[in-house]
Amino acid sequence: MDRIDALLEKTSRTFALAIPLLPQPTRRELGVAYLLFRIADTLEDANGWSQQQRVAALDQYVGLLREPDAAKTRELGERWAGGMPIEHDGYLELLRHTDGVLRAYRALSVAAQRIVGEHTIRTTRGMAGFVERAEGSVVRLRDVDELRRYCYTVAGIVGELSTELFLLERPALEPVAEELRQRAARFGEALQLVNILKDADFDTTEGRYYLPSNAERATVFALARENLGVAADYTVVLQRAGAPRGVVAFCALPVRLAYAALDRVQDAGPGAKIGRERVYAIVAEMNQALDAGHPAVGTGIAAQSV
Repeated sequence: MDRIDALLEKTSRTFALAIPLLPQPTRRELGVAYLLFRIADTLEDANGWSQQQRVAALDQYVGLLREPDAAKTRELGERWAGGMPIEHDGYLELLRHTDGVLRAYRALSVAAQRIVGEHTIRTTRGMAGFVERAEGSVVRLRDVDELRRYCYTVAGIVGELSTELFLLERPALEPVAEELRQRAARFGEALQLVNILKDADFDTTEGRYYLPSNAERATVFALARENLGVAADYTVVLQRAGAPRGVVAFCALPVRLAYAALDRVQDAGPGAKIGRERVYAIVAEMNQALDAGHPAVGTGIAAQSV
């Protein structure tokens, strides 16, 4: 778990804060799942490689997930990292530790392995499809529908995976399972849309044009807020059903941070960030709400009492 936590801290901001809130074994399952998804995302975003190299690496990664091969995993991880596909020390270190992450994945319970593996393969294959359709090394989404499909591929599936892990061996949540599944994809899509709006300027310098040129920025902001409302409702459905506090907090914190980030970007433009003190305040506000038995995050059905 120490190695998983160290890699999370080097490759994530929000999830490095949120994953430690989870109870075991969900904490370990989602920590490993996040790193598996981050490996795929790093291979997809490898702007130092050609289109063909990225597609080949994603295909190789699917092969590693399907068929354990320690020697091949070590060799590919070293080759990927040594090829310097991206300028991010944390991501390169993660690629070098691909073998360790896959060993941690295969140490999960059989049921958790099935859930994590199935969803990681789905997102990796989906990413490869977007890279194949790119204009050489440039990823350019054509319209809002394609933006939504992209957000589902890279983040909506994360929402679905997380939901299945929350439900795993928690029979008390079974009565709300369908409510959660109906909202799960849009939870992940909400967070991805906020990241796209926040990082728009940087992404374009890397050849990633996620915001369609024919879409009004206001339309994308509205879609992000709509999906955040669904994510907030998802969180309170969990809370009302008696999910462990750590599971509720894990969901509530990214939603609260995403609302704050979206407000900041809408006011100050792409690249604007919320400060460390504001992040600490948001964590404190969430804990106060949970201590008092109030909704963990407020909007939609969350505006009603828990």
